[in-house]
Amino acid sequence: MSPDAVMTANPLLNLGFKIPFDRIRPEHAEPAVDTLLAATRENLERLAAAPGRKFEAFMDDLDTLTDQLDTVSTIVSHLDGVVTSDAWKAARKAIIPKVSEFRTLLSLHPGLWAALKAYAATPEAAALDPVRARHLKLTIDDFRRGGADLQGAGRERLTGLNTRLAEITNEFGKNVLDATAAYELYVPTERLAGVPVRVQDATRRDAEEHGKEGHRLTLHYPVYGPVMTYADDRDLRRELWEAQQQVGRQEGRDNRPLVREILALRREKAQLLGFRNFADYVLEDRMAGGGEVALKFERELEGRTRAAFEQENAELAAFHRAQVGADAPELAAWDVSYWAEKQRQAKYDFDEEQVRPYFPLASVLAGLFDITTRVFGVTVTEAQAPGWHPEVRYYDIHDEAGVHVASFYTDWFPRDTKRGGAWMNAFFTGGPREGGVEPHLGLMCGNMTPPSGDTPALLSISEVETVFHEFGHLLHHALSRVPVRSLAGTNVAWDFVELPSQIMENWVMEREALDLFARHYQTGERLPEELYARMVAARNYRSANFSMRQYSFGLTDLTLHVEYDPDSDADPITVARDVMARFYPYALPDDYAMIASFGHLFSSPVGYGAGYYSYKWAEVLDADAFTRFAREGIFNRETGRAFVDAVLSRGNSEDPAELYREFMGRDPDPDALLRRSGILVSS
Repeated sequence: MSPDAVMTANPLLNLGFKIPFDRIRPEHAEPAVDTLLAATRENLERLAAAPGRKFEAFMDDLDTLTDQLDTVSTIVSHLDGVVTSDAWKAARKAIIPKVSEFRTLLSLHPGLWAALKAYAATPEAAALDPVRARHLKLTIDDFRRGGADLQGAGRERLTGLNTRLAEITNEFGKNVLDATAAYELYVPTERLAGVPVRVQDATRRDAEEHGKEGHRLTLHYPVYGPVMTYADDRDLRRELWEAQQQVGRQEGRDNRPLVREILALRREKAQLLGFRNFADYVLEDRMAGGGEVALKFERELEGRTRAAFEQENAELAAFHRAQVGADAPELAAWDVSYWAEKQRQAKYDFDEEQVRPYFPLASVLAGLFDITTRVFGVTVTEAQAPGWHPEVRYYDIHDEAGVHVASFYTDWFPRDTKRGGAWMNAFFTGGPREGGVEPHLGLMCGNMTPPSGDTPALLSISEVETVFHEFGHLLHHALSRVPVRSLAGTNVAWDFVELPSQIMENWVMEREALDLFARHYQTGERLPEELYARMVAARNYRSANFSMRQYSFGLTDLTLHVEYDPDSDADPITVARDVMARFYPYALPDDYAMIASFGHLFSSPVGYGAGYYSYKWAEVLDADAFTRFAREGIFNRETGRAFVDAVLSRGNSEDPAELYREFMGRDPDPDALLRRSGILVSS
């Protein structure tokens, strides 16, 4: 078959803007990657010879060198995460070492490194505009951090480290997905006493679809969460909690040995590249700058939150004793959500289930898009494109001048073939081009409460916040106006990347915003004022516990990547358990191993490894930045334009601290988050 015929036959080699998801199959993945790797290697050698052609378009070509390869790798990884099968797992496993080896080759290529340094010394480089000058500087920094100055055995060892890390972190994520999908528990109706009827109906239908009687319970959060929060059957709650703890620990899917190996490989890589530890390596180009700064940040938050945390736990324990008697056993892990919900209902007369009927997903999305138009001046309309599943939807985004700036896919509901959580990702990065504007292409995925029978998908308030959160990421990608691909959109420091997403969550609790979309799915009635007031009053209920849980993740991550020595006799699972034990209102079992299912940290070579603190770091930024919207009007178009101009459109074209100062006129107020959470009361 001729090269042209191969391109035509393989949809991954002939993508177009609307990706042909209806035609892409697992067997297309490896041949497409092989073809693209060969072509990219040729282009790499051409770039390495750049001094002989006077560096014409050198940095532009380097910026787009891996465009197609990146897109195809992203698509394969994405499909393995949303419609996984043995064939997709095998396809992804086949390409990972090839792509990883090439990326290492790229970062270590002596000819390209020499060409890059030679270009930096030219008059053309000295005359670059500020954005392209930043691109050159950061590219040189990336090459140095990637080991470009390594020689001989060091270079070979880095290649091996990168390849092995790519393989075992993929295995880690696959084990979590497989274990979650494999679990099911069938129970009779009486065991679901207290659980919302909508969940009972959904789990009954799920059981019927699997040819069984009763209710099918899984570890997907739309089932697991409500059972842990509402089920009166304590033994059932315990059974599900213990099942969740087995994820990442089962025979054939045991991630515990992988955790030590990943940590060891990461530290060895960091030290090979001249850093004390993996956290210092990862954070050098982020706002924190290093592991010790991030640790100090988290520990200071812990110290300022602990008194409120202990008070909340004492109040819950007293409430529990008052309900069941002084001789009742202490609250266990499977009791806290249940009794906390009872206390919240008693304290605020508020149950999250009361507001679900006002948040059908379709209305939430319509309101989100309306808010986006009012604040940021862009319009979102549903369009048509092939998807990877019947539930996938596709949308276009146009700016105020009617220019098509982006499109995106959504996939909101859980499946046994889909990984958990919620996320945004980019397929294509567009932006300003000589001929106008090339649109961006992205996606949002989640695992929200699905529709059930004639009842539409009714979201909890936290699920509404998640939709807004992921759309903030999407806007960061979609509204980018940076001409350099590698500096565009969400390609920013990870402790800055959550600012656009987390600031969007603020609109969810604003009355003016809710009035645009919070309507009862049957009556059309808006969210009643007295229910809204109770929801707002309950907003910061046990906020110190929520904060401490997040600190536990960040500090466990940093402890493992800064202070833990993988060559010691200490077990990283035990180290993680001992750190987390300080942050929970119940005793953790001795064999607690949540870290073995912590995909954020261990399911990719870097991911959020040494960077989970970023969520709280960015929460400080978002809590402070929203004070400007609160002061000037949550629909103030000029404020929204300023946020687009300073943050959403700028990517990594400027230091993030400078972008923040451009929007706020000052550095962030570190107390803003604690005030918003009710942990620190304004004087």
